[in-house]
Amino acid sequence: MIKISAVIISFNEERDIEKCLQSVAGLADEILILDSFSTDNTEAICKRFSARFEQHVFDSYGPQKNRAIQMASHDYILSLDADEALSEEAIEEIRQIKENWSHDGYIFNRRNNYCGRWMKHTTWYPDRKLRLFDRKKAACTLLDLHEYIQMDSGGTIRQLKGDLLHWTVRTKEEQEAKTEQFARISAKYYFERGIRSGLGSAAFHCVWRWLREYCINLGFLDGKAGWQVSRFSALYVWKKYYYLRQLYEE
Repeated sequence: MIKISAVIISFNEERDIEKCLQSVAGLADEILILDSFSTDNTEAICKRFSARFEQHVFDSYGPQKNRAIQMASHDYILSLDADEALSEEAIEEIRQIKENWSHDGYIFNRRNNYCGRWMKHTTWYPDRKLRLFDRKKAACTLLDLHEYIQMDSGGTIRQLKGDLLHWTVRTKEEQEAKTEQFARISAKYYFERGIRSGLGSAAFHCVWRWLREYCINLGFLDGKAGWQVSRFSALYVWKKYYYLRQLYEE
């Protein structure tokens, strides 16, 4: 049987991290938390689960996740965010995988919770994520935003049936703040790489994002939540290009 390290990066995660830890307790052979000097009860909660608690200054998501992956005691890594947890079906699948590790990486369908509702459509479900893998054959990308685990060329991957549960947004105000934050980060990323966009292109991408979320990916079937997710997705795109133009003007 292989041994798995559950790896989580954190900063002031007292609201969510207990659900995450409960889902991996008794499943992972090691729980490693790499914390960015939280000032709330994150550390105390982690220690209740006998987690190994390390700290390092946060520089960016990709580097911090890679740092945590390399600090783990075992090569087989289950990488989770603090506001995620494994479904019961996913837990059972991982138990079986520990008995018979047959691929280099495993993909979960991430089910996102928007203001108390589990999304069934838009790009929020199935939001496929590679999170269980052999660290000798994969690593986290170094993107400032939307970082992901990337498998080496030739690596074998299997899709799992169980969901990765993600409590992403609890209020409209929280969604507005995240939209603003991510739009500015994305604009900076584009600017540093010399990417430009005119108003026409920005408008096209904004409208296309809304159509993709609400119509093509059936967001309308999720009712009000589907409308809000589609609207904020389009708003994020518009703000991203707006802030990109500002950076060039400055």
